[in-house]
Amino acid sequence: MKIILVPLLVLCLDVTSVVALDCYVCPSTSTNEDCNKNTQSCQAPLDTCMTTVVTSGNIKAIVKACMSKTTCSAAASGSSVDSSGNRNQVTCCQTNLCNANGSTTARLSSLLLALPLSSLFLLSKT
Repeated sequence: MKIILVPLLVLCLDVTSVVALDCYVCPSTSTNEDCNKNTQSCQAPLDTCMTTVVTSGNIKAIVKACMSKTTCSAAASGSSVDSSGNRNQVTCCQTNLCNANGSTTARLSSLLLALPLSSLFLLSKT
């Protein structure tokens, strides 16, 4: 009986140890709703859902993909807003379908970044 249980236990442990992350993916769309029509199971070493929102004037492009945490973090640290208001915002997350609201998150991140800067500006005026 023990001979049968050991291989069965090993098989169960092996099957449950690998669970892929599911992300919304799209090559480039102008709306978040269009981007959320496709999902993908990310394969190792891709362990992060990445959303990139590029805004130039009235034109918005949203790209979602599976990415490694290191690559996504590096891209997110390079997010920017120029003096004309053009944005390149990258967000990263690591739970299933966590990038559903990526463009909203990107706008919120920009707003949260602007608040301390505005406060510093107002304090410097007094």
